[in-house]
Amino acid sequence: MTNLPTELLRTFIAIADNGNFSLAAEQVGRTQSAVSMQVKRLEELLEKPLFKRDSRNLKLTADGQTLLGYARRILKLNEEAVSLLKQPELSGWVRIGLPDDYATRFLPEILAGFSRTYPKVQVVVTCEPSNRLIKRMQKRELDLAMTTSPTAEVENTQLLRRDPMVWATSEQHLQHEEAPLPLALFPDECYCRNWAMKALEKAGRDYRIAYTSESIMGLQAAVIAGLAVTAISQSIIPPGMRQLTSEEGFPPLPDAAFLLHRNPESKHAVVDSLAEHICKAFGACGE
Repeated sequence: MTNLPTELLRTFIAIADNGNFSLAAEQVGRTQSAVSMQVKRLEELLEKPLFKRDSRNLKLTADGQTLLGYARRILKLNEEAVSLLKQPELSGWVRIGLPDDYATRFLPEILAGFSRTYPKVQVVVTCEPSNRLIKRMQKRELDLAMTTSPTAEVENTQLLRRDPMVWATSEQHLQHEEAPLPLALFPDECYCRNWAMKALEKAGRDYRIAYTSESIMGLQAAVIAGLAVTAISQSIIPPGMRQLTSEEGFPPLPDAAFLLHRNPESKHAVVDSLAEHICKAFGACGE
């Protein structure tokens, strides 16, 4: 049976992500010649070429693309196993809040991985709009919160990702061609609502507020039914909706920041562990 050493897979992923051997060598802490030897060893084990090489470009072969998906999964499971067995067993509970749109998109995978590592920790989840979650954090009612923000410069937070805001319409209807344009937006205190209206006003396009909801599900229902257009984070556009483009007459919108808030009074290992797990899921650790 052929075994694939994790150090070879780690180097292989670094090369695939960086697009060249020199940057990959810096990332894994090896010389470029050592990285080349590792790739050669991996190709010998699999008896297949993994990269297409020429003077300028380095691309994965079809077999390399197949291996990349497996390599990421293998290393993820390896890290979870090591974390579970080497770290002290944790128990207790942690309170976390996030908007329902991001909960649907990101929370299942995060909680599944965290539960496998810390099966005795209870996670209490609150789904509310970002402005309400921030108030809960100020009252120390939550240990952690993930919120969207117009800026990343917020105290006691860590940037998880920058998410482009885009216009979205139904895949099956043409409400985006109506005049005035019908909009489905969050309530008045939402910065995204203000971004959308200001962008349309600057572009000289007439609009009307057709639907208002504090829940993303309510806005999405109106859009999918062909009743309105909305402004939404690009990463959470659901099936039944599609992104609108500038060619269709829609002005650009700013990027939002998706932040992890830390309660400064919640200083225990359970909270720290979930925060670290969230950061790793978004690739934000060390930023």
